[in-house]
Amino acid sequence: MNMEEVTKNKSLERETASETIEIVAKTTPFEEIDEEVKLATHSTSEKKAVDTVVLDLRELTSFTEFFVITSGTNQRQVQAIADEVSDQLKKQMKYKPSRIEGYDSAEWVLLDYGDFIVHIFNEKSRQFYDLERLWRDAKRVELPENI
Repeated sequence: MNMEEVTKNKSLERETASETIEIVAKTTPFEEIDEEVKLATHSTSEKKAVDTVVLDLRELTSFTEFFVITSGTNQRQVQAIADEVSDQLKKQMKYKPSRIEGYDSAEWVLLDYGDFIVHIFNEKSRQFYDLERLWRDAKRVELPENI
């Protein structure tokens, strides 16, 4: 084999090897998250929230463990989602947010429960702030189909 053939074979081997590399997304099973976060996530779906995502931040931050990020299609729906999450956590688990921000304008409502934070956006604000991109190193929680 001459030098040109050796180089060509090594190049082919590299191409074949790179085609078999599988990128594994970092995820957390839904069953492994806190019950309060599960309830908050279910509550968002009760009010027909759009594109709900749960990020597992436990390996990245010390200020909270999870973000629940979701959207409503208008001001009333954003507020209704916030109300449902707040009401269900209070009723079922005696859990109240330490802070609520943005409720009146309903562009981005933040419900801070300490161990997790619920972010409810209108579509424009969600695209602008793009928390999923900012926290792209976080594991995504695998949500069940019925949420």
